Amino acid sequence: MTLEFSPEARQRAETIIRRYPPQYKKAAVIPLLHLAQEEWGYISAEAMAYVATLIEAPPVKVAEVATFYPMFNKEPIGKYEIQVCHTLPCALTGCGRIVKHLCEKLNIQVGQTTPDRRFTLKKVECLAACDRGPVMLVNKTLYTNLTLEQVDDILNGLE
Repeated sequence: MTLEFSPEARQRAETIIRRYPPQYKKAAVIPLLHLAQEEWGYISAEAMAYVATLIEAPPVKVAEVATFYPMFNKEPIGKYEIQVCHTLPCALTGCGRIVKHLCEKLNIQVGQTTPDRRFTLKKVECLAACDRGPVMLVNKTLYTNLTLEQVDDILNGLE
């Protein structure tokens, strides 16, 4: 079976591609990869090949982009992707404690997903909230000035 976007995602892909002049269709690769990740949860080799057909590019060119950027997941992740900033400002405000606590609480290491596929834990370079560390992003929600108790409350509040 060949991988294809749902009709809604296909329509969105066509809209994305139309933003670019035909000779620059390949420039749509990043927004199309975002759409593919939204559609399937991660960017598989099949998804890369599918995006390549949409922009009329060799699959290796799409793979180069998808594997370069860390925001594209190359394997399935949990329902909740937890990203903890570990750059210097967050390190100085205690991100190490937050990561250690999450590892213990979720019983996984950084880069792993819980067996029930509920949580994936990642350390990231910057979440652009340097003045409010430590910070973490859960899916698209940013949490700042974290304490261990707040982390517990956040986790308990997730369905």
